[in-house]
Amino acid sequence: ALLTMKATAIATFFGVFLTCTYTAKEATKKTKKAKLYVPQIDCDVKAGKIINPEFIAKCPPGCQDVKYRVYGTDIYASFSSVCNAAIHSGVIDNTGGKILVQKVAGHSGYRGSFSNGVRSLSLPRWRESFLVSEGKPRKGVTYPSTLEYSPSKSTAVKSGNVNIPTGDTVRKEYQTTPVLTAATQMATTTPTPTTTTTDPSTTVPRPTTTPAATRTTAAAAKTRPGLHRVRDMAFRGTSTSASNRNILRHDTGVQRQEPVASFQRAAGSPAHLAMETDSWKPGLSLFDTGFSSKEELNPKPLESISQGNQNCKVDLSFLMDGSWSIGKRRFQLQKRFLGNVAQALGIGSAGPLMGIVQYGDDPSTEFNLKTYANSKDLRNAIEKIQQKGGLSNVGKALSFVNKNFFLDANGNRGGAPNVVVVMVDGWPTDRVEEASRLARESGINIFFVTVEAAAQSEKQNVIEPNFVDKAVCRTSGFYSINVPSWFSLHKVVQPLVKRVCDTDRLACSKTCLNAADIGFVIDGSSSVGTGNFRTVLQFVANISKEFEISDTDTRIGAVQYTYEQRLEFSFDKYSTKQDVLNAIKRISYWSGGTSTGAAISYASEQLFSKSKPNKRKIMILITDGRSYDDVSMPAMAAHQNGVIAYSIGVAWASPDELEAIASDPAKEHSFFVDEFDNLYRYVNQLIQNICTEFNSQPRN
Repeated sequence: ALLTMKATAIATFFGVFLTCTYTAKEATKKTKKAKLYVPQIDCDVKAGKIINPEFIAKCPPGCQDVKYRVYGTDIYASFSSVCNAAIHSGVIDNTGGKILVQKVAGHSGYRGSFSNGVRSLSLPRWRESFLVSEGKPRKGVTYPSTLEYSPSKSTAVKSGNVNIPTGDTVRKEYQTTPVLTAATQMATTTPTPTTTTTDPSTTVPRPTTTPAATRTTAAAAKTRPGLHRVRDMAFRGTSTSASNRNILRHDTGVQRQEPVASFQRAAGSPAHLAMETDSWKPGLSLFDTGFSSKEELNPKPLESISQGNQNCKVDLSFLMDGSWSIGKRRFQLQKRFLGNVAQALGIGSAGPLMGIVQYGDDPSTEFNLKTYANSKDLRNAIEKIQQKGGLSNVGKALSFVNKNFFLDANGNRGGAPNVVVVMVDGWPTDRVEEASRLARESGINIFFVTVEAAAQSEKQNVIEPNFVDKAVCRTSGFYSINVPSWFSLHKVVQPLVKRVCDTDRLACSKTCLNAADIGFVIDGSSSVGTGNFRTVLQFVANISKEFEISDTDTRIGAVQYTYEQRLEFSFDKYSTKQDVLNAIKRISYWSGGTSTGAAISYASEQLFSKSKPNKRKIMILITDGRSYDDVSMPAMAAHQNGVIAYSIGVAWASPDELEAIASDPAKEHSFFVDEFDNLYRYVNQLIQNICTEFNSQPRN
């Protein structure tokens, strides 16, 4: 009986054990069968727009397109299209697929290349990079099924009857069409991955949980108008034009009288800053394009005073006008403006950093990027700045900043865009074009805030007319703000902050695509023929459309030759890409002999002698036969005058002549194809060589 009882107990024990084991296995099977939802992204999505530091995503078909720009090789700037970068790296092809993206630190330079049918571009530096690999989860990492995107516009969080402006600190979540895939992780039970960013709700004050903070903010907002009314009363009076200042500009002998300002406002008005519209209209004054003085500036709430506004990571230098022409009263207004900008930016180690250089006769650094790490200390330091006096030597100040300010020792972070904002009273007393060009070629983005521009009677005293357009890299109006009076300067705090924080538009330093005068020298001899001539024109158009074309960017010119030469259009003829492409299409076939040497001399005289000094001169010559005259001497003369020559030979072209025409090294500047229909194969190679050569040149 005892043995029977023991046997029964043992059987019961094993039965329970087997049941538990089976249950555990079934649970494990269910866990293994769990699916991970992979979000799908569009072809134009850039890595910098996605907040998640590591994620898996699904790319759609058809992303292999030149309009989805890629910057870099292996390591890509976050300004790049994620999916086209994945194609360039060979992770996926044009049919799409899953990819794994990992954010890494910014680099000081990105090398362009042609790979897997995609031509990536070079970039001097960028604040953030990313790596792309096969879309397989890494062990121990849980990936989000919903991606977080950086918002492009300000939003407001409503709580009860209180609207809290949150600016760019609010993160929008976009639920995209999920793609179901097998994974070992169980999405419904695993915790939030360590790679995801902080919940945005923690950065937004909510009245229901922090009523004291809300009341304090409201109280501060109520007291602000009173402060400005006190300032306004001090400056009230009758207004006179800026041309009547009695402050002497030493270099011209011109006197400008100090006006008694008029700055009146309704007694109850709380306004002192304008919110900017989303578009900038070239040719219109800032005050004609939808700006209003009826909105109060609400600086973005900071997650931490030491971190700053992480949606605006820029290294910023203000060139402060300390010349005598500005006067003491306006100098105080300028300091107040800079303090308001510092507050609106949200200074911090992980956000924007700001330094100030004051200029007069000579520039000097008031403080550099690493001196102050929060807005409060920075504002206090600005209030203590004393006016230097002297002339308004802006060009000298820009050269100083280019050579001395953005250094590692001064707090330059490398991964953050370098931005200079130049404050100018009236006009500079020296030239700015050359200094600005060198600064832009060093990767510095230049903004101008000009106050009280020269009146009609004063324009004869301006040393460099249109100095702003010559200084900035785009003349669209985005990089320049003109303010009619120092007493209106407070209205442009928010517009300026919005622009310098728009890092997607700060990739404006000179590159291989926007810094050249390109002259095509086209063989129109009888051996080419009408059909092949149209093929040559298509080749010319395919090259041209890859460049950024405008008056201040790359310019295109063309010469056709036989025994004689004809200027089809000069560099200054067309200023838009579409106009250039239309002009190429209209070129008519000439027919005749082949005098290539004379054509090179003609292009040097008619095109490149009129090239701008800040442009790289590039000649692209296409020919199908041996020249009737010498090409070596004209080509040598062109090289000595700074022309970079590329030669492209077709069919019966002479290899020795192609090498004589081409710049050194000839193997990188000369190409040969056996027939006209194969010209298209060298479009990407030619552009890549142009960019490689550009990026290899020493920068000033």
